[in-house]
Order: sequence, then structure tokens, then C-alpha cells
Amino acid sequence: MKRRRLPTVTMGALVLGGLLVAGYGSTDAAAGVEGVPTDLPGVTQNRDKALPTAQRFVILPAFNSDAVLDKETGLVWEKSPQTTSTKWSVARRTCTEKNVGGQKGWRLPSLEELASLVDPSVAPPGLALPPGHPFLAVQSAVYWSSTRVGEDPKGSWGVHFGLGGGATFINWAHSVQVWCVRGGVNTDQ
Repeated sequence: MKRRRLPTVTMGALVLGGLLVAGYGSTDAAAGVEGVPTDLPGVTQNRDKALPTAQRFVILPAFNSDAVLDKETGLVWEKSPQTTSTKWSVARRTCTEKNVGGQKGWRLPSLEELASLVDPSVAPPGLALPPGHPFLAVQSAVYWSSTRVGEDPKGSWGVHFGLGGGATFINWAHSVQVWCVRGGVNTDQ
């Protein structure tokens, strides 16, 4: 088991890096670049400039203050993801059926979208989110993404928010955390 884990984690890190560099699953084409409006009135994405946490994340009153807008990506995240783990198929269905702050239209995030929340300056075992973030109940654990591993019918990528935000392969038979998002374009679904 230990021999397989190291290559899987190493390969996961390499693939994540390649995906991020190549822009795989990028929402730029559909949602636009800096200054292009998102699906929320008066909100524009700001991908070319890192914002301080206090300016980056906005709690949305229109969602009964149960959702958070990330102004860098234009994505809207659940303020408090569920605290129980689940299998991938259930995670997808959970997000699709989710109603947060009276709003529908949620989905499982892509690997790139989930990784966009990671603050690489937070050393493990700390929660790899920007200090001062507004999220509640986020665990130092793996969260599902919708990004599958090629054509592998057995698993998907996840992001571990307790180990520096690294990508890891998770077999669909396992249960991990779920954090739903809305907005943007998810090319993996």
C-alpha cells in the first residue's frame, strides 16, 4: 500500500500542476477575464490580481448570508459545507439537489475551482484557506471535485485542505467531504 500511495500523490501533484498551468477546466472562456461580468449583478471577476481576503470574499445577503462570493473567480461557495462525508455519486446528487439560502443551481466544483480556494502559504496541518476567510465548518480533510482521472471509471480528484491543498486521487468507493459551488462553467460534468 505504501509504495502505491507515494507515486499516486506525486502523480496527483504533477497532474494538478499541469492542469493549472494548462488552464484545464478554466472558466475564462465562458465567464470572461478581468472586468467581465459574472452571473451576479454588479460583480466582476478579478483573476489577474490577488485580492486581500477581506476584499476577496463577500457574504451574500441575497442567499440568506449562507453563501460566499469569491471575487477573484466569480464563483459562489456554500458558506458552510456539509460536515459528513459521502461517496462521489451521492456528492454530485447532493450538490445538484442543494438549496442554499433559497437558491438552487449548485454543483460539485472542478479540481481547478476547488484548488482556487487553497492558500499555499498555510503550512500543514493548518486549514489551507486564506487567513480571515468567512467559511464555517470547513474541515482539514479531502473534498471531492467533479474532475475525473482521465477515463478511469473508478475515481475522481479531490483536494486535501489539511495537507497544503494538494490534489489526490480518491476511489469512488470511499467517502470524503463535499463543498458545493455555483457559477462559472464546469467542463468536467
